[in-house]
Amino acid sequence: MKLAFLPLLLAATSALAQAPATLPPRKPGSNPIILEKYTADPAALVQGNTVYLYTGHDEAPPRQERYVMHEWLCYSSQDMVNWKEHPSPLNVKEFAWAKDDAWASQVIERNGKYYWYAAVEHGTIPGKAIGVAVADSPIGPFKDARGSALITNNMTESKISWDDIDPTVFIDKKGQAYLFWGNTVCRYAKLKPNMTELDGPIQTIEVPQFTEAPWVHEHNGWYYLSYATGFPEKIAYAMSRSLTGPWEYKGILNEIAGNSNTNHQAIIDFKGKSYFIYHNGGVNTGGSSYHRSVCIDYLYYNKDGTLKRVQMTSEGVQPAK
Repeated sequence: MKLAFLPLLLAATSALAQAPATLPPRKPGSNPIILEKYTADPAALVQGNTVYLYTGHDEAPPRQERYVMHEWLCYSSQDMVNWKEHPSPLNVKEFAWAKDDAWASQVIERNGKYYWYAAVEHGTIPGKAIGVAVADSPIGPFKDARGSALITNNMTESKISWDDIDPTVFIDKKGQAYLFWGNTVCRYAKLKPNMTELDGPIQTIEVPQFTEAPWVHEHNGWYYLSYATGFPEKIAYAMSRSLTGPWEYKGILNEIAGNSNTNHQAIIDFKGKSYFIYHNGGVNTGGSSYHRSVCIDYLYYNKDGTLKRVQMTSEGVQPAK
């Protein structure tokens, strides 16, 4: 009689391993911050009293060891603890020239418009590419701003076809916008004021053991370039007084995130505190690295401007006031 229940037990176990919402209730703000869906590759945008969180969506079927990502997700919060989900503001289908793969992205505001830079698989030019979508609201809907890719694989030299991924954008105090991106090589280029065209040649940045996931932020006159390094990935960082370098390597910022081979970060200031947003595999009980979940912990600076190593916690952060 006991053997008759075995298939039912195995099916239930498999379903549990792939369903984020089946985990027990937890305190708001604890990590991971979202249980209902798998979220990855976070980027965040502060607009007044609100933080908008943009993520990828891991949708691989149970037990499949591959990335399946077709859309991006959007959440908002006024306290970094309670998050509201909005309808998906962007799907890879919006880029008619793209094939699939809604990989890492970032949204930035300029002159009342919101620009979404996203990595996808190009439909006709082999390899990954970067597109730009635009909207009048941070929650979209976003529409293709160009009708073509901003960056394609044939614009850069590499032995791999996925070197043009993980776009991040920063606008300096003079109003000059910069696009950073890359895998194995970190690249950057200036953007024209319209945010949809390059304004000059593509340059490279030399930092030790660059893997992917660049993110640029500024604090007290210093620029910080953080990025994924090694594999499984940690987050390292470098500092500079100029966005064009030279960049001085400062070491590891975040260790390997549990149950995830990848590590991808966003860094913001909000209501007087600094936050480090990343993903791990904390919701996925299946043991693979293809169902990731966003987490948030505090980021602290030393007196000399260097960064303290991030302490990853299950408790997360307290409500911002």
